[in-house]
Amino acid sequence: MARSWATLGVDLHLEPTRAGGLRRGLTDALRDAVRTGRLTPGTRLPSSRTLAADLGIARNTVAETYADLVAEGWLTARQGSGTRVATGVPHSTPVTPAARPAPRRTPAAPAHDLTPGTPDLAAFPRTEWLRAARRALATAPFHALGYGDPHGRPELRTALAGYLARARGVRATPETVVITAGFSHALVILGKVLRERGVRTVAVESYGVDAYWRLLRDAGLTTPALPYDELGTDPRAPGDAGAVLLTPAHQFPMGTPLHPDRRAAVVDWARRTGGLVLEDDYDGEFRYDRQPVGALQGLDPDRVVHLGTASKSLAPGLRLGWMVLPPSLVQGVTAAKGRIDTVGALDQLTLAEFITSGAYDRHVRSARLRYRRRRDALAEAVADHAPDVRVTGIAAGLHAVLRLPPGTEQSVVQAAVWQGLALHGLAFHRHPQARTTPLDALVVGYGTPPDSTWTSTLQALCRVLP
Repeated sequence: MARSWATLGVDLHLEPTRAGGLRRGLTDALRDAVRTGRLTPGTRLPSSRTLAADLGIARNTVAETYADLVAEGWLTARQGSGTRVATGVPHSTPVTPAARPAPRRTPAAPAHDLTPGTPDLAAFPRTEWLRAARRALATAPFHALGYGDPHGRPELRTALAGYLARARGVRATPETVVITAGFSHALVILGKVLRERGVRTVAVESYGVDAYWRLLRDAGLTTPALPYDELGTDPRAPGDAGAVLLTPAHQFPMGTPLHPDRRAAVVDWARRTGGLVLEDDYDGEFRYDRQPVGALQGLDPDRVVHLGTASKSLAPGLRLGWMVLPPSLVQGVTAAKGRIDTVGALDQLTLAEFITSGAYDRHVRSARLRYRRRRDALAEAVADHAPDVRVTGIAAGLHAVLRLPPGTEQSVVQAAVWQGLALHGLAFHRHPQARTTPLDALVVGYGTPPDSTWTSTLQALCRVLP
């Protein structure tokens, strides 16, 4: 009979056979575990008493098996150190019914990374986050560690409602906030809800994130592109769409805010038709040369879904996001999300403490200053080394658009690859159905590199510019 034991953090499944005697079967099973790498060199085995109890056999059988394998060189035994797997033991690859193909080689990671969408992960406030986690865990009620409500932890919903009202002009209550595992998770949920409400089309921007368009299409929705002109996205006439997905405060990737007339017009459209505006407020905290652009949701909380995350302000690996919903959508969204919460309770409690303690505001102010200095250095370096390249979309956010001479985008992107520099051309973010004249440009994520490599990354960028 197969038995399992767990000790010292190591799990091992043993199947000692009875043929030829139990001692021989146990010896073969342990030897096979070492040979195939299931027991790695240096792993400490359980005592003979413990393993005998786990397997339901005599202790002497286990002791004799250990002695046999020590004599053969598979194991070592020392006073006070116990029995361990010996080093230098040959291993073999387990035999499989069909030979597996050799794994493909993946390209080496680029030396410099300027892809947009990620903050400086090296600047994550580990010390402050750990303090918040300790305080949150120390004061958390015991039921907070249960399966939880699909709305999310009330502590975080309350903290976010207050913060978003103060910092982004969002009209929210804890009851209209739903916690998600990031923006994509929110979009999957909303796609399902929209389909259930009879929506078949969600209009999107001519430039954006193709992964989001695919998520909506996976939900059975079509995603036609909205017009784009010198005033930015034009969402005033989205055809038969039942919803529109916008980045109104800082269009991604072009970097411009939605024109005031068009902000009002899209809300009027939603009121008139019963449509919804999905507002992606992906980097609302980072504004430099202008007054913050308030959330579109503040114009009509009944027609706009406000979507935000901690991915740009803290780190995407936290997988923490939120939706501020029209009251009429709350029940449908929580039903689509599931019966239990799908976001870690401890992370939610930590973020709530991080916000209410003021640590979040302090971190954002510090990050805003650091990113502004990077942006200024980028603009200055480009002006010095490539005067024909125009830097745009830099009044806010964590990326810039570098307008290139016509017909040069593809060659510059290729040159960047040769330099070990990861960045995106604007064409990478262009919707296949966009009805705009293609522009040659680079989308440079200046928030991505750590401070230690920023200077060398900027130099690599200047080397590839025309």
